[in-house]
Amino acid sequence: MEHFTIATVAEKSADFRRVLWTGKHSQLVIMTIPPDGEIGEEVHEDTDQVLTFVSGVGEARVGGQKKKVEPGDLVAVPAGTKHNFVNTGPNPLVLYTVYGPPEHAAKAVHHTKEEADEAEESGKDEPPTS
Repeated sequence: MEHFTIATVAEKSADFRRVLWTGKHSQLVIMTIPPDGEIGEEVHEDTDQVLTFVSGVGEARVGGQKKKVEPGDLVAVPAGTKHNFVNTGPNPLVLYTVYGPPEHAAKAVHHTKEEADEAEESGKDEPPTS
């Protein structure tokens, strides 16, 4: 069994992206988006994503719609939907997200968005295949 006090774990991480747990059908990831930062527009063709916001404020841009997000909000992004999350506040935007199926390499840690982008582009951030 894995057990997390998820809001506390997320708040303590300064990493852009940190994979906490990877299962056969889903994956738990925490993210910290710096002020004026963003996750980056993307589409996960075969992966659903559920994001829960812990601290900070931002804007969800999902499927052509925009909505303010703040602590306690949850946003579901169906597979195949273009999305981005932007930090619009003065403090880090902290969240945890569940991917189904996994989207990133097990135990991956990316300190910055640039590091995360490089890992994805180079093929070093591939999810487990089984």
